[in-house]
Amino acid sequence: MANEVTPRRRVKKEKSMWIPGIIVLLLFLFVSFSYYAYQIVYTANVDTKGQDTYVYIPTGADYKQALDSVEATGVIIDRLSLRFMAKLMDYDELVKPGRYKIENGWGNRQLIGVLRLGEQSPLKLTFNNIRLRSQLAEKLATSVEPSAAEIDSLLNDQEYLQTLGFDTTTVVSMFIPNTYEVYWTITAPELMQRMKTEYDRFWTDERKAKAEKMGLSPKEVSTLASIVQAETIKNDEKPRVAGVYLNRLQKGMKLEADPTVVYAVRDFSIRRVLNVHLQHDSPYNTYRYAGLPPGPINVPDISSIDAVLNPEKHKYIYFCAKEDFSGYHSFAVTHAEHIANARRYQRALTQRNILK
Repeated sequence: MANEVTPRRRVKKEKSMWIPGIIVLLLFLFVSFSYYAYQIVYTANVDTKGQDTYVYIPTGADYKQALDSVEATGVIIDRLSLRFMAKLMDYDELVKPGRYKIENGWGNRQLIGVLRLGEQSPLKLTFNNIRLRSQLAEKLATSVEPSAAEIDSLLNDQEYLQTLGFDTTTVVSMFIPNTYEVYWTITAPELMQRMKTEYDRFWTDERKAKAEKMGLSPKEVSTLASIVQAETIKNDEKPRVAGVYLNRLQKGMKLEADPTVVYAVRDFSIRRVLNVHLQHDSPYNTYRYAGLPPGPINVPDISSIDAVLNPEKHKYIYFCAKEDFSGYHSFAVTHAEHIANARRYQRALTQRNILK
């Protein structure tokens, strides 16, 4: 019949009907993929919930460990998209250790970009209230990547310390308590060298001249400053206390500083130095040995060092705690005056204990 469709023409017609559908499907897939790709690259994938967030990637960490560290912060919204972007940006070949701040609202591209470039966020390094080298090592290790053992090893390496101009008894004076900006990945030797640089910067020509005028080296100033610091927490009283010990040194008297005995015994729970403690044989026991001890008994801060360099001029050679328990001290020129001051304090202490 004339209007009858042949099989070949029917197949062509059916194929032509499928083509628009395939095109629509391909367009849909393309748009969907493009949208997802846009989300992976540009959409925010970090939610810090208003908290400062840092990721620490240790030296030697591989790609998996690095991404695990990032995800462990708990601020990544879509982990799959992050890992997909990391692969696209070849992060697996560019892992760099460091401490990185993750900003709220970052997309995957921003985050991976910072990590692969190694754009670390510096940290503020501070330390104070330190007595022993081991304590110093532990304190520093809480802020930077090197372990306390690594730092302590250098603090106890006599040969190494000599290259810096110190020894194991004086090295703590190289650490001037302040706030320093460093990177978390700083190595133990780099940290030591940085502290030496800061020490040299602190000891200006003016400070050195003041020390020399008193007949003291910078290390000896730090040693005396450590005693002053252990005696009083009042910064405005430190120059007066420093004056007492300088007067004693000039007269050839023993310093007889209780904090040096505590340090010698290495029992920092001691609240009252007794005769048994005074008998302890140690070069740090200034009741037994004249002059300054071999090195600082703590890490003296700047106010204590400057108090020694700028002491109050007076004739006091004795002092004891004030009876008002203010934290200040009563000073005396003669031993008789000192005994009277000490008795007033003891009476007040006894009365206070009775009232309790």
